[in-house]
Amino acid sequence: MEINFHKYQGTGNDFVMLDNRDGKYNQLSIAQIQLICDRRFGIGADGLICINKHENYAFEVDYSNSDGSKSFCGNGARCSVAFAAFLGINCESVTFLAIDGEHQAKMNEKTISIEMQNVIEIKDIDGDFELNTGSPHYIRFIENDEIQNVVEFGKLIRYSSHYQEHGINVNLVRQNEKHLNVETYERGVEDETLSCGTGVTAAAIASAFKVKQIGFQEYDIVVKGGKLKVSFVAEDNSSFTNIWLSGPAEFVFKGTIHV
Repeated sequence: MEINFHKYQGTGNDFVMLDNRDGKYNQLSIAQIQLICDRRFGIGADGLICINKHENYAFEVDYSNSDGSKSFCGNGARCSVAFAAFLGINCESVTFLAIDGEHQAKMNEKTISIEMQNVIEIKDIDGDFELNTGSPHYIRFIENDEIQNVVEFGKLIRYSSHYQEHGINVNLVRQNEKHLNVETYERGVEDETLSCGTGVTAAAIASAFKVKQIGFQEYDIVVKGGKLKVSFVAEDNSSFTNIWLSGPAEFVFKGTIHV
């Protein structure tokens, strides 16, 4: 199969983007997705995204991790908006569908913002936190001078007996007031990624949760691939709404691959 692709990245989280509005890539197999995302034998990416046509939405985001598994991806969704705009879809203010449901998005020059699903449950696990922001995340806050390997810690949690079957993303978070530094081990990639949109969203909400902040909150977040912003309204200490993830999404290159 000959595949025409575009490569995009959002703060170092990189994706192979396919225009699948005519359904020509519907039969891509897991093995083909794995090959395309392979950094030695393929294009190389954290995930692959098909932009599908949908009768009720501007488009549908069909996201696969680099291992072929399905999930929601915050940075992938932001890159999808940028790619959809390139394809001629009006994305100044747009509604699209993803695996976890409907999302709103806005484009403002180089910044792309997407509204995330509401969060209605957070688990406190002996001072660590578990919550789902479209994908499940395990959050640990560490001191600024504390050295901890996110891959080693991520594997320890992700492959523990409790999480091994379904997997979980794992985040290490350093905090200075409402400025967060976030490192992520991603399931489906099974390694550290330079950025994770659902992860920084989970980290910001967990930060508000642990000190019982109420009302509008906004966090500036640094990841290894750049900077993101998360805002939301804490309705109470277990309900978080109007959650927005904002940051850049950039075209890298395009090409053709045979798989």
